[in-house]
Amino acid sequence: MQLIGIGIDVVEVSRIKSSLDEFGDRFMERVFTETEREYSQRQKRPELHLAARFAAKEAIAKAFGTGIGKEIGWLDMEIIRKPSGEPEARLSGGGAEYAKSRGVRQVMVSLTHAKHYAAANAVIMGE
Repeated sequence: MQLIGIGIDVVEVSRIKSSLDEFGDRFMERVFTETEREYSQRQKRPELHLAARFAAKEAIAKAFGTGIGKEIGWLDMEIIRKPSGEPEARLSGGGAEYAKSRGVRQVMVSLTHAKHYAAANAVIMGE
């Protein structure tokens, strides 16, 4: 396998909290899948977990070199937890099609968050 791209992103948790307060469900449904929303809402501070997922999606888009937009949209990426607890990135729709066209075999993500910041990195490997 060969490296296709690496991406990283840092998000201020307050920025996500502000978007949640201002735009509510409209923001949530535009950026996060139902599974991501449900998982985050079960946590003590949902904004931390949403911020980490936001950062992961940005990091994936950066690793692809596309940004969020035409090739891959917010809902084309989903960050879930494996039974072991580690995060896993799933691509669907246009994101899955774009990944296939690029020969992507694996998208790996790592998340972290603290009181005020969330960060993620992504590594994309291909044929």
